Amino acid sequence: MRSREYDLDFRDRASRIRAWGVGLLALAALLWTWCAVLLLFPYQVDEEPGDRYPRECESRLLTERGTANEGLQNGDWCQDERDWPEVLAVLGLSMPVSAAGVALFTSGSLSRRMSAHAEAMRELDKIADSRKA
Repeated sequence: MRSREYDLDFRDRASRIRAWGVGLLALAALLWTWCAVLLLFPYQVDEEPGDRYPRECESRLLTERGTANEGLQNGDWCQDERDWPEVLAVLGLSMPVSAAGVALFTSGSLSRRMSAHAEAMRELDKIADSRKA
């Protein structure tokens, strides 16, 4: 295999690695968006299956001792509907996904840039050698 063919194959692999990184970063962004939705938006709770008038609940994060923080002991169903462990699980799952995405994206981008730099250096060496001759 000639060096040019190898270099083109190397760049193709680097592009695929970078694409995987972008995909993982997009997945992490979706997980962060889901976490934000769970924390920031109000929601409704059915007190019984098929409830025609569901209970309106405040968001989990933007409430101060409101419906989202009262419990079933006060006859409120809001606290159990959106529990903190679910939000923390989504947030915890997004961390390794985003770390892997950053690592793959950085590795792919750096590999492509180093390959382009090496090609430019080879071209400059050819020009310098042709001027000496």
